[in-house]
Amino acid sequence: MKLSEEAEDILEALWIAYEEKERNLPILEEINSKKNEPAIKELLKHEIIKIDNGHIILEEKGKKEAENAIRRHRLAERLMTDVFDIKQDLMNKRACKFEHMLKQDVEERVCTLLGHPKVCPHNRPIPPGKCCLKKIYTLQSAVLPLSELKAGQKGKIAYLLTKDDQKLQKLMVMGVLPGMDISLIQKFPAYVFQIGLTQVAIDKEIAKDIFVRLSSG
Repeated sequence: MKLSEEAEDILEALWIAYEEKERNLPILEEINSKKNEPAIKELLKHEIIKIDNGHIILEEKGKKEAENAIRRHRLAERLMTDVFDIKQDLMNKRACKFEHMLKQDVEERVCTLLGHPKVCPHNRPIPPGKCCLKKIYTLQSAVLPLSELKAGQKGKIAYLLTKDDQKLQKLMVMGVLPGMDISLIQKFPAYVFQIGLTQVAIDKEIAKDIFVRLSSG
């Protein structure tokens, strides 16, 4: 199904409301405006939403369409940040344009390129796709967990994927921070990497939480 960009933007707003508030989104002024009337009619026509007692409610197939829309947007944000290294103040605007270009086959390639990220740069969850269930990493992947690097590979730390405060503090004390240069020295019997003049040994569970943007050279 091919939806307009405006319709997809409304679906993203609905998904965020459901995700953060666990309820359907009331028809807010910014959505229920004249400029959005065609998009709302489009979503109603395709039975993606319904309107009941002043609320926009996602139909069953609408939930999947909304999930796909937010997945594309958040993957686009990660692409802007991790591959193109675009600053956050410009990232969201450009991601909004790029997300509408991501079709399923391209979307899965981008996801694989990024190492199947679980969260966007704002630390919001990225709904998994079929490629994530297979967890395929390829030679073309630009961002990989440290545990998937080969000895000798170098890059910059893209982000840390952990909600464990103690683990996060431990990494920060080691100097493991986004933007830092990192190189993997060995993988066995422990993962040993270098940041600056410091060499650090960690186990695989911690190495899986450090995502690295590989150097092109």
